[in-house]
Amino acid sequence: MENALVTLSPSASTPPEHLAMPIAGFKEVYRLSDVENALIDLPSTANEGLRSTYEKMLKAGGTRFSVKPAHMPDMSSLYHELPNFEEVLDDIRKQLSLCIETDDPLELSPMLLLGDPGIGKTHFAKRLSQILGTGYGFVSMSSLTAGWILSGSSSQWKNAKPGKVFEQLVHGTYANPLMVVDEIDKAASDGQYDPLGALYSLLEHDTAKEFTDEYAEVALDTSDMIWVATANRLHSIPEPILNRMNVYHIPAPDHTAACAIAQSIYADIRGSHTWGEKFPEEMGDGAKHKVAESSPREMRRLILNAFGNAKIAGRNEMLPEDIEFERSSKKQRIGF
Repeated sequence: MENALVTLSPSASTPPEHLAMPIAGFKEVYRLSDVENALIDLPSTANEGLRSTYEKMLKAGGTRFSVKPAHMPDMSSLYHELPNFEEVLDDIRKQLSLCIETDDPLELSPMLLLGDPGIGKTHFAKRLSQILGTGYGFVSMSSLTAGWILSGSSSQWKNAKPGKVFEQLVHGTYANPLMVVDEIDKAASDGQYDPLGALYSLLEHDTAKEFTDEYAEVALDTSDMIWVATANRLHSIPEPILNRMNVYHIPAPDHTAACAIAQSIYADIRGSHTWGEKFPEEMGDGAKHKVAESSPREMRRLILNAFGNAKIAGRNEMLPEDIEFERSSKKQRIGF
């Protein structure tokens, strides 16, 4: 179902320098008639939670925003912030150029970001959702064995519930949210359910149009969802999944790139707090070069602690001695 395009205001959490004002049409992600029929056919002994789910679906309606930037976003800041993702950003720009300023919906190929832990893969995915002006969903596969985490579990089971895809489309605002499948290489099967099984149909455009959550058993049009998976290595990812995704090998940033990332994280922390206004916009070179010796994942913790160290020392400027690697290392060793 398509309606006239509307312009959406950026959210407060979206960096304005990254965002081309999104425009949106409306897309039907499920048919109300399907929900009505499912509710009518529900036996009196059925799961009350399922009955409530159907009623909420009817109340919310089946249409959601399908958004895309109104024009090509200014991605220069993101290139500077995450220079080791240049290849991915180049391909995204190419795909955006095909649909911007036309009536075509936003379409990005599923992507797998492959690289060492802590180099910014998940952070990149969140930034991408902000650039596109759409929703953001996240599921970590490293701590899950349940095959129904994406596709839901049968309502006949105890403690049954819908999957993450259902939650994003039914309870969310957008027909094309960005969904992160984090550490997909660590997905563990319990022998009965394949936690990646749902992806075989979700990553194929045609079958994604009629994806059925096992809990609600109502077809969802998931074909506009944007998929980003992250992994440290390829060997445990099934070949059919790899064949459905663009695979990008993300290198660790060199020292110059690491300095740029450190400055970006410094600016993000500074800009997110009132106390940050007392600190300079630019991180001092000495502190920046010292922080650049760590991974992007470690940088945020180091920089936040360094702000506090500087403040305790009576300064509104971060110095190299405010960076405490030893403290960071001790935290990492806890529990090992």
